[in-house]
Amino acid sequence: MAGEIPDLEVQERTGTGKGAARQARRDGMVPGIVFGGDADPLPIQMDFNKLLTMLRKGRFKATLFNMKVEGHDDVRVICRDVQRHVVKDLPTHVDFMRLKRTTKINLFINVEVVGEEESPGLKKGGTLNVLRPEIELVVTAADIPKSITIDISALEIGDNLTISDVTLPAGSKPVIDRDFVIAQVSAPSALTSAGDDDDVDADEVPTTEMDPPNGEQAAD
Repeated sequence: MAGEIPDLEVQERTGTGKGAARQARRDGMVPGIVFGGDADPLPIQMDFNKLLTMLRKGRFKATLFNMKVEGHDDVRVICRDVQRHVVKDLPTHVDFMRLKRTTKINLFINVEVVGEEESPGLKKGGTLNVLRPEIELVVTAADIPKSITIDISALEIGDNLTISDVTLPAGSKPVIDRDFVIAQVSAPSALTSAGDDDDVDADEVPTTEMDPPNGEQAAD
């Protein structure tokens, strides 16, 4: 992913069971658990409003976090489940899984574009359209790329760049099992509009009958 793995600050939760969970919710927190790896499950709680904001942004379950809990070492985690209220649809419990270095996970990786200055299509006035600014990949937790680089230096107007044109990091593969378009160079909008206008004008030219030669009358 581009940039650093985001921190996720949570608190260790004292007590377990329904009573402790209800108390956490009364305090404006969402109870949760961190499991997996080589450590025991850790009861946690996190701020309700913060979690709700992150959920509304989307892709919460496909984001790798650096979890910070006071008194514990930082650990990489990914959300595995968010339980919600059956009526209000608000989060009531959240589960995180610790990741081993060999764990395979799905993550959205940002796309970085290079070669814009060399692209003949852009030099001719074409427009670059990045259709997928992020690509969902299956990656190994120990080898998560910061970004995926696409080189458009050879693209002409009308050319597409697909996932098969990209060299992916070792151990990574796309979630989508087909060759999909990531970026394309389109014709300039002004040129496209001009072409459309020419087509319309041609269609609108009326056909007229020629005047008959002098002295002749058109047949009824």
